[in-house]
Amino acid sequence: MKLGKTAVVLGGSAAGLCAAGALAPYFGQVVVLERDVLPAEAEHRRGVPQSKHPHFLLNSGRRAIGELFLGFEDDLVAAGGLHLMPSMDAAYLDGEGWSVRKRSAMTMIYSSRVLIERVLRDKVRELANVHIREGVTVNGLTVRGGGTRDGEVTGIDLSGDEHLDADLVVDAMGRGSSVGGWLRAAGWPELETQTLDAKVTYTSRWYELPAQRPPSWWWRHIVVMPSQDKGEHPAEHEFLVNFFPIEGNRAIACMGSWGLDMPHTDDTFAESARRVRTPLFADAIDRCTPISEVHLTRSTGNTWRRYDRWATPPRGLVFVGDSICAFNPFYAQGISSASSSALLLREHLSRADHLDATFTSRFLGAQRKLLGVPWRLAMARDQGYACAVGTEKPPEWRRRILAAVSDPAFSFIVGAAREDAVIDEHFTKVFNLDESLGDMLGNPRVLARLLRYGIRAALGRRLVPFGFDPQAEPPATDYSPAGGSAQVAAR
Repeated sequence: MKLGKTAVVLGGSAAGLCAAGALAPYFGQVVVLERDVLPAEAEHRRGVPQSKHPHFLLNSGRRAIGELFLGFEDDLVAAGGLHLMPSMDAAYLDGEGWSVRKRSAMTMIYSSRVLIERVLRDKVRELANVHIREGVTVNGLTVRGGGTRDGEVTGIDLSGDEHLDADLVVDAMGRGSSVGGWLRAAGWPELETQTLDAKVTYTSRWYELPAQRPPSWWWRHIVVMPSQDKGEHPAEHEFLVNFFPIEGNRAIACMGSWGLDMPHTDDTFAESARRVRTPLFADAIDRCTPISEVHLTRSTGNTWRRYDRWATPPRGLVFVGDSICAFNPFYAQGISSASSSALLLREHLSRADHLDATFTSRFLGAQRKLLGVPWRLAMARDQGYACAVGTEKPPEWRRRILAAVSDPAFSFIVGAAREDAVIDEHFTKVFNLDESLGDMLGNPRVLARLLRYGIRAALGRRLVPFGFDPQAEPPATDYSPAGGSAQVAAR
């Protein structure tokens, strides 16, 4: 059933493209307005500077995009995306040393952000009633009854005195969206915004991998977690490090930190890589050919614009992606949260008879619940940093507790997941935003198994070894259960 003649999406990145897919069955036409001129291939563009850094596509995002665009995952892999199992294909350094390789419930698609968006654009262009307009500047909203019970958005004003009428507008303009300001000028109240900026900075450089991988490279991905050592060590030991594989026999080397200065030149990037707490990262870079400059990003704060708390939110307007809730990119929640919001929008449209105030309120309420899961995960870690600022900065006593327990607790759960299939299943759901951390830790079955693992670890009776020397090569042995003994994986 059609709910209107025209829907307009503001922004043509991943969030906007997913929104277009959600709207297409319910409107005569969907117009996507994008400021940039979009590349035909998988290329960087001005409006998505974060595309130069690694992007994890979590399972919840894969599933949501796959429901919006049938065949998306197959098309992404066909275009070069890599379907891998991190527990088998990643060398993972956490706590005292390297983790073992072991099959788990988690798989992921590895690719660049630019490839994800190119495949999404291809899928959107297959929709006959969706039109992407490029190089367009949006100047404002057309509203009626601003701030009142009957207030609604009726269209969009563009540069050159052009106007578009719209039955529904979707704000997918990202962190820099002006929509909140336009609504305030039209009569809606000051917008409550929750913020927490943990001063995350990350820096990346792209590399071409060797034509022939060295024999010791059983891994495809390197992950180095920040050190938990409280003694003297180089600042680089506090970095979160990734050597992230993407399409085209390439990888993105990335280093990030909370509140520390990060390298931003070719020379300082290489120097910092050599001070990371394993030589594997710098050795991998040395064996590769750099194909980009160093890219540094500082715009990483968590921000939630609480449109859901307005007593009379405007009809004819909804939000997806960073325009309503933006996360610290370290946690890989952005695309998955945006696509899940788009899928939620489609579900609400499928049940609607018309787009009244009840539709808007119900959608915002359901979206609040959806966004609360990744938001609380981000807060659980970022609130522990002394450098953090914002409305969600906790009292100092609470911050100290979070700082003391968050990293050890995370490492404990990761260790338990290596040994216990039930914990692994639930932790995979939490990591992929399919289950809240609170639900996992409130599950009696999970708690019992965490307790059992803790007792075994305290008695030195772990089922699989842990803490292999970070100065040595990560072990290639596969410790997955197979006839009761470890097997060396063939490569």
